[in-house]
Amino acid sequence: MNAKPAAAAAAPDLSKLVIKGRQPSPPRILVYGMEGIGKSTFGANFPNPFFIAAEDGLDNIHCSRFPTAKSYQEFEEYLKYRVANPEDYQTLVIDSLDWLERLIWDQVCEDEKVTSIEKIVYGKGYVIALYYWRQILDLLSEWHEGGYITLLVAHAVAEKYVDPEVTLTRFAPRLHKHALSFIAEYVDVILLATRKVGAAMGGVNNPRIVRSDTSPFQMAKSRFVIPAEMPLDANVVLRAIQEAQK
Repeated sequence: MNAKPAAAAAAPDLSKLVIKGRQPSPPRILVYGMEGIGKSTFGANFPNPFFIAAEDGLDNIHCSRFPTAKSYQEFEEYLKYRVANPEDYQTLVIDSLDWLERLIWDQVCEDEKVTSIEKIVYGKGYVIALYYWRQILDLLSEWHEGGYITLLVAHAVAEKYVDPEVTLTRFAPRLHKHALSFIAEYVDVILLATRKVGAAMGGVNNPRIVRSDTSPFQMAKSRFVIPAEMPLDANVVLRAIQEAQK
């Protein structure tokens, strides 16, 4: 005689997990631009920032920071400490992503016992690197969930962009395409820091700006309805995001 089947477990009550309406949270921003445009200074003007650096260049900027990380393990150690101990800091600035990527590649080479990430066949080294990027983004998510702002800094590169009708050159963060796709999906805003009339022209009558609208000529993004062009000013950018969140 067949045994009587066990009664099915009662479905859990998930009604208390339902989230309704907008839930504004501190923004996760990626700003990128050419050398010397003022990206780090932009970060230093965010609310009570703390820098974790993978490259030199902060000596002349008034900010709190750890010594420049010389390895991925050192960078991760710094990041874990600050996430676990936010103290009075309100903004975490990673400066810069492309130099952090070099540390990640060095770690991948050490793991795989090769001298260059290019020596890992079929481009698998760049896929392996995503494991380390995931560790970084998981830590940044902890920081974000604590109610703090995240600012990621990167240098710009001119890359080939293929439109359905024409091939163009556009600006994008200087990261491998796998990492860039991963990070671009994570952040809320991507800003190109440049000059109003050509990045190379400079001059007091050619103000520094950020652009938030994507186009065939620049990679950008915003989950908020903010101006397509704003001054390279942390207060202006944050005010625009806060107004959009209302």
